[in-house]
Amino acid sequence: MSNGNGIRVFTGNAHQALAGKIADYLDVKVGKMTCTRFSDGECRVMVDESARGNDVHIIQPTCAPVNETLMELLVILDAFRRASVDEINVIIPYFGYSRQDKKIKPREPITAALVADLLQTAGATRVMVVDIHAEQIQGFFRIPVDHLYAGPLLVDFYLDQGYDQRDDITIVSPDVSGVARARNLAEALKAQLAIIAKRRPTANMVDIVEVIGDVKGRKCIMVDDMLDTGGSVIHGAEALVQRGAVDIEVAVTHPVFSGGAPQRLQTSEVVSRVVCMDTIPLPPEKHFDKLHVLSVAPLIGEAVKRLHNNTSVSELFNRWRVN
Repeated sequence: MSNGNGIRVFTGNAHQALAGKIADYLDVKVGKMTCTRFSDGECRVMVDESARGNDVHIIQPTCAPVNETLMELLVILDAFRRASVDEINVIIPYFGYSRQDKKIKPREPITAALVADLLQTAGATRVMVVDIHAEQIQGFFRIPVDHLYAGPLLVDFYLDQGYDQRDDITIVSPDVSGVARARNLAEALKAQLAIIAKRRPTANMVDIVEVIGDVKGRKCIMVDDMLDTGGSVIHGAEALVQRGAVDIEVAVTHPVFSGGAPQRLQTSEVVSRVVCMDTIPLPPEKHFDKLHVLSVAPLIGEAVKRLHNNTSVSELFNRWRVN
């Protein structure tokens, strides 16, 4: 990436607060852009300042309403592609449709691959994501993809809490696929590891099969990439309590919080705290007393700075295994 014209940051409507934090970290201003709707609901985008010959960074999580935020991003990309910019780095803190990454039943789409094709066709020359749900999605792109891991932010948070000095902490993976993430956090905090084995009879439904590991008398931290309806997290926490756990925290990157998830978590008798990142904007009605939000702005900002200076992004994760 060229670095002769400074860092240029622009954002759609999906998460302007996060874009502002990233711009503050980089000591730049968010670029001027009109991003509204025509009377029939179509996206209206206009880049209100010249970006010719620049490397631009567009910040837009494709969160709910996902079809709106995704289409807006595609229109923004097309506007910059026609504005003679040099490179377009699309920063997608939360990648919508990431759970549709493979065919499970006949005649199903692989929507994550479709989204990758759309982003590239619209003009993206690089993509940056935070804790994408399925790492194989990186292979759906024919352009560079920077996968940023939010795990180090959790490590720093719990180190500040002194959890590495306790001998009663167990990190819990809510399923087999999340073992690497839980293992990394457990190693950083010198804690034990447990795994919940479960099956999903239908979408957003979960049956707990078994808990692998000793949780009796221990404080457990369930760590995952996202929290949607909260049902599987609460069922998992209940299973841990039944096996003797004395306190349950939940740590996730993406607070999807569909339906009544915030109320369900707040009123849960088994979940004492929920820690999440600000990859998705949370309106006031989705905040609750048990919730603690960490910002990914320094992580994304540092990654952008390293890209701009042609230095290693992967060095940000020297303390965190990537597999």
